[in-house]
Amino acid sequence: MAPRAMSGSSDRTASLAGVRPVPYWLDDPGRPRPEPALTGPTGCDLLVVGGGYSGLWTALLAKERDPGRDVVLLEGREVGWAASGRNGGFCAASLTHGLANGLARWPGEIHRLEDLGARNLDAVEDAVARYSLDCGFERTGEIDVATEPYQARELTAWHREIEARGLADGYTHLDADALREQIDSPTFRSGLWDRRGVAMLNPARLAWGLKRACLGLGVRVHEHTPALTLRQHGPGMSVRTPYGGVRARTVALGTNVFPSLVRRVRPYTVPVYDYALMTEPLTGARLASVGWRNRQGIGDSANRFHYFRLSADNRVLWGGFDAVYPYGGRVRAEYDDRPETYARLADHFFTCFPQLEGVRFTHAWGGAIDTCSRFSPFFGTAHRGRVAYAAGYTGLGVGATRFGAEVMLDLLAGERTERTELEMVRSRPLPFPPEPFAWAGIALTQWSLARADTHDGHRNLWLRTMDRLGLGFDS
Repeated sequence: MAPRAMSGSSDRTASLAGVRPVPYWLDDPGRPRPEPALTGPTGCDLLVVGGGYSGLWTALLAKERDPGRDVVLLEGREVGWAASGRNGGFCAASLTHGLANGLARWPGEIHRLEDLGARNLDAVEDAVARYSLDCGFERTGEIDVATEPYQARELTAWHREIEARGLADGYTHLDADALREQIDSPTFRSGLWDRRGVAMLNPARLAWGLKRACLGLGVRVHEHTPALTLRQHGPGMSVRTPYGGVRARTVALGTNVFPSLVRRVRPYTVPVYDYALMTEPLTGARLASVGWRNRQGIGDSANRFHYFRLSADNRVLWGGFDAVYPYGGRVRAEYDDRPETYARLADHFFTCFPQLEGVRFTHAWGGAIDTCSRFSPFFGTAHRGRVAYAAGYTGLGVGATRFGAEVMLDLLAGERTERTELEMVRSRPLPFPPEPFAWAGIALTQWSLARADTHDGHRNLWLRTMDRLGLGFDS
């Protein structure tokens, strides 16, 4: 919804009176105990650094490929505590941060990328069943909704374009009446429903389930064990930790938004803080007033967009709009809580769903996203192929990190595969400039995107220049 559609009603902040500033997904009595920290030296075949989706999938797939491989996973705090336990739970097939971004950047291989993405999501679903991952996986799809006339025109034109390119299989265009049969809001004008390309899930429980699966296959997991330094040691690598260290033949880095142990990778990502609210469970009458029988994920079409979905117990997660870049690109716990954004999100929520006035929010939280200038992940190796990394998922990593794990394992094995041959895998985004230029450029981009939302989507000279250069800013 564009800002001009917002009511600005200040009394809506009463809905936040009892809110807890903690991620709903992590506030779970089923949260597992952490594994012991590493003390003393150890060695392994493969060391995985990072206990989010990227590292967990890498460790799991490494053991599936070679059950005899000795794999150690290090996590600086607890598995799933960062982005993997704070996101909206949209598990998308897209490897390219959406079809539009992929088509703009890699038109020659977009059909292959879409096929690989669909197969990857199928593999996620298979792993959920095979390892009995209790994460509420629902393949409901996602609807992109238009809340302004220009957005409705753009959605219609986009659907026609992907139909002409043979990329519209599984997509259904919904006019206002058909959309409001799915989910009812007075702000909705039309929608495009990707029926099979997105699943909803509980993100923290996915991370915890992957941890359990890794342990079951023999991965040695050490939590509260940050990796401090990385250096070559003989034919392999050495990583120092607070109470010990690991010598490994190969290392996979899944640290994403946190500063990479390979320093030259650091300029390619910046942290962008995203925020979300979670309501109390909706009563049957309140849920019926909205509809939403098919439980799809929803995202609106503005530049400063909202995303929203139902939880297993029929709460509404409502997030997005503000995307906050801290000067200097620092990742700090104090940025995870932002009351002014919570108030804005609450106001927007009741503008979208006035029939839900009176509903209270129980949880509010934020977290950092590893944003890169092309919005989609990039890959590479260091230390003569002994170290692999994947980063830059830009908020769409719930599913794509599994693909990234496959790429890292391919690269460490020195294999040429259908994944490593992709231009997307072989190329890199442009790095962000140093401060103060990064902050100034991002601030100007944010201002321009907000202005476009209030001027019928018109992109000013700055945005058009960024488009031509293949640069962007998103969450």
